[in-house]
Amino acid sequence: MDKVKRPDKRAERSRRTREKVVEVARELFVAQGYGATSLQEVADRAGVAVQTVYFVFRNKRTLFKDVVDTSIAGDTEPVATMDREWFRAACAEPTAAGQLRAHIHGTREILGRVAPIMPLIAAAAATDPEIAAQWPEGPDPRYTVQYAAAEALVRKPDIRPGLSVEMAADLLFGLLSPQLYLIFVRDRDWSPDTWEEWARTALTSQLCADPG
Repeated sequence: MDKVKRPDKRAERSRRTREKVVEVARELFVAQGYGATSLQEVADRAGVAVQTVYFVFRNKRTLFKDVVDTSIAGDTEPVATMDREWFRAACAEPTAAGQLRAHIHGTREILGRVAPIMPLIAAAAATDPEIAAQWPEGPDPRYTVQYAAAEALVRKPDIRPGLSVEMAADLLFGLLSPQLYLIFVRDRDWSPDTWEEWARTALTSQLCADPG
């Protein structure tokens, strides 16, 4: 009879500790800024020894990158956006209008987490030039995601005639940007629901064929 595999309690404790440190660090980075936040402060707020933070993350730069990556993903699982269930389900929608609705909703969830920390990245890079090295040079990962969405979109029967993948990707990349989200939701006090409806209406009018 096969033995039942028991959960690794040590691994589970380590996972919970990592998640707690990242959560606390995000709160402190947003509230105080990257430069003003120390690892000792993060450790104190998370209820762990500062040596634990150094052991897990090595330095503040690595912790900051984990905060950014976790904000994008919504969890600590090493799964790329294009491999996430919500993204795959959106691309599998039978119509362009249906894909846009699902895609914009999923993007809204990400932007709600990511947009508040976007200004921190530029500020952190200004105080610590090595921050930029945490993200290798190359195509913008956000554009890569939107391009993949556009490739699925242009194959739908209700797509606007003659629309290229590049144009669709550019519109998704621009209208679903963190910067534009912040202008409306933070600066103009729109609700996330209002932003989502606006984005859906705007992109549907640009990317879908006229009804009738």
